Amino acid sequence: MKYITRTILIISIVSFFTDVASEMLYPVMPIFLESIGFSAFLIGILEGVAEATAGLSKGYFGKLSDLKGKRVPFVQVGYALSTISKPLMVVSSFPIWIFFARTLDRFGKGIRTGARDAILSDESTPENKGKVFGFHRSLDTLGAVAGPAAALLFLYFNPEQYEILFLIAFIPGTIAVFVSLLINEKKREPNETKSRAGFLSFLNYWKESPSQYRRLVVGLLVFTLVNSSDMFLLLKAKEAGFNDTYVIGVYIFYNFIYALFSFPLGILADKIGLKAVYIGGLAIFSLVYLGMAYASTIEHFFILFIGYGIFSAATEGISKAWISNISKKEDTATAIGTYTAFQSVCTMLASTTTGLIWMYFGSTQAFVFIAIVSILVAFYLVSIPKPVLQKN
Repeated sequence: MKYITRTILIISIVSFFTDVASEMLYPVMPIFLESIGFSAFLIGILEGVAEATAGLSKGYFGKLSDLKGKRVPFVQVGYALSTISKPLMVVSSFPIWIFFARTLDRFGKGIRTGARDAILSDESTPENKGKVFGFHRSLDTLGAVAGPAAALLFLYFNPEQYEILFLIAFIPGTIAVFVSLLINEKKREPNETKSRAGFLSFLNYWKESPSQYRRLVVGLLVFTLVNSSDMFLLLKAKEAGFNDTYVIGVYIFYNFIYALFSFPLGILADKIGLKAVYIGGLAIFSLVYLGMAYASTIEHFFILFIGYGIFSAATEGISKAWISNISKKEDTATAIGTYTAFQSVCTMLASTTTGLIWMYFGSTQAFVFIAIVSILVAFYLVSIPKPVLQKN
C-alpha cells in the first residue's frame, strides 16, 4: 500500500485515538443528557447548535488554511480543543454550560476538518483518493468501535457512572494530541492573491467554485437536511425498550461494520466511480430508515445497523474525495470546509426538525419522512454528469 504515506498513517492514528475519546461518550450522551433533564427536543437543539458552530468554523478555518498555506497547526489546535471539552461536560449540569462544552468539542472539529482533509487530498492522487479517504475513515471508525466498547465495559462494572467516563475519555484524547505533533508540514506559499479571511468569507467560494461543485453540493445538502444526528437512532433503540448495554452494543456493532467496509468501498469507488458508490449508499440509507420506523426487536436493529454502517462507509469519506477531485488543489480546504459548513447548518435544521416531528407525531413518522426524502436525493444525484477532474 504505497499510497498510504507516513503522513496519512499518522493522521489516521490521531483520528483513531480522538474517536476512541469521542465515541466513548457518544452512545451514552443521550442517556446522560436525559438523566440531567434534557428532552428529545432539547437534545436535538443541542446537537444542532453544536453542529452549526462546527460548520461555520469549518468554512472559516478551511479558507484560512488555504490562505496561510498551512495545515498542521489547524489540525493540532482542533484536536486539542476537542480533548479539553471532554472533562468540561461534567463540571456542571446547567444547560448553558452543557451547550458550551459540547460546542467547544465541535468547534475543535471545525478548526481541524478542512485542513486535515486537505492534507489527505494533497497526499493522494485522483486515482487513489477513494482508497486514501477510505483508509482514514476505516482507522478513524475503529476508534468508534474501541471507544464504546470501553464505555460498555466500564458501565458494566460501574452502572450510571457517566461523569467518571467523561474524565476517562480525556486520556485517549490527550494521546491523539501528542501523536499529532509528529505530522510534518509540507512547505507551501501563502495565497497572497486573495483577500484576508473574514469569518464568513468562505461563502464567496460558492460563487467562485466550479459549477459541478455547486450542483453536487446542492444534492448533498438536501440530503443533510433530513440526515439528523445519530443520537435519534440510539433514542429509537431506547424507545423500543432496550437497556443501556444493548443500546451501546448495537452502536459498537454499527461502527465495526462502518470500519470494516470503509476501505473496501474506497477501493471499489476508485474502480467504478465515487458517484456510483455514494448513490448506492444513499439507497441503503433510505431502506434502513424505513426499517427503523417499524423495528421492534434487537435482531431488527442489528440487521438495520449493518445497513447503516455500509451507508456510512459508502458516503462519508467518498463525498469528500469526490469534492476534492472537482476542486483546485489550492482551494481544497476551502471547498471541503465550505461544504461541511453548509452541511453542519443543515444538520442543525435536520436535528431540530426530527426532534419536532418526533415530539408531535412520533418516531415512526419522523423516520419514514427521512427515508422518502433521501431516496429522492439519490435520483437527483443520478442525473449529475460524470465529474470533470480539476487540473491541480
